[in-house]
Amino acid sequence: MRVQPKPWIGIAVLLAYLAVFYGVWIAGGIDYARIAESESTLLHWYVLPLASGAVVLIAAASLLGWWKPVLFEKERAPLWLVVAPVAMVAGAFLILSSKDLSGTTATMLVYLVLGSLLVGFCEETATRGILIVGLRGRLTEPLVWLVSCALFGLMHLPNWIFGAGPGAMLQVVLTFCLGSVLYVARRSTGTLIVPMLLHGLWDFSTFSGRYTTGTGQTATMLLTFAVCIAGLIFVAFALRGVRGRRLGQLG
Repeated sequence: MRVQPKPWIGIAVLLAYLAVFYGVWIAGGIDYARIAESESTLLHWYVLPLASGAVVLIAAASLLGWWKPVLFEKERAPLWLVVAPVAMVAGAFLILSSKDLSGTTATMLVYLVLGSLLVGFCEETATRGILIVGLRGRLTEPLVWLVSCALFGLMHLPNWIFGAGPGAMLQVVLTFCLGSVLYVARRSTGTLIVPMLLHGLWDFSTFSGRYTTGTGQTATMLLTFAVCIAGLIFVAFALRGVRGRRLGQLG
């Protein structure tokens, strides 16, 4: 690593990413509730902001020399903890099964896939990648989990003013919990690549198509709560044995 990890560096990179991402949103006149409405909204409000933010993250990780610790764990949690991420995969496919995709054009599908891959790369690199590496420079691992997931949740709070309304408060809580599942995915598999793909799949399932019935939307919310509870339970096992100490990092 060219630069020794420190918490403020990870937080500064996260803020730089958010500044670019939200800057593109503001310039494009974002309406959060309409992101998946058409080919144009998906391109300008989903793909382009994330692609712009990806440039910031790639530059930061390269200049800092942090790619190895960002992408790979030196100390893994037990592999059986992948049960939680697998439950999130199952949940994503159940959400998709309750959606009507008949109004999704081929171009929209391309933008949905590309945007979902980008959101997995960007948000995971920013929070469970660069931020975690920085936090591990000073904090014990339970604090690394808590701070990284808290900031992951809070970074969604501005969605309130971009069209999500008060529901953004619930989104903050849910993303904190889902972030715990993604943290477990990183620790148990030993790589950030798995959370990237899992995050992308989850967002693809939530943004794609329209619910065929109100029951499907209610079931999705209940399913999300179930995955969140699983995340909080399994993160306790992931942190068992590392309380009071900092984890080593590659590089």
